[in-house]
Amino acid sequence: MTKQTKIEVTYDDLPLSCPMRGQTNWNSHPKVMLPIEATGEAKCPYCGAEYVLKDFDPKRAKH
Repeated sequence: MTKQTKIEVTYDDLPLSCPMRGQTNWNSHPKVMLPIEATGEAKCPYCGAEYVLKDFDPKRAKH
């Protein structure tokens, strides 16, 4: 089993979708919008990619 690495993103990357344009697999599955703003973390339901908002600020969180 391979270890899944978390993909770091910033507020400049929002709104976040998986796969992200520019990734080698950007067209490998349907585009899925990921709500990362509230918690700073999100996981794609299609491929399992995990994203973390590296400059997460709870004050900017959308609830």
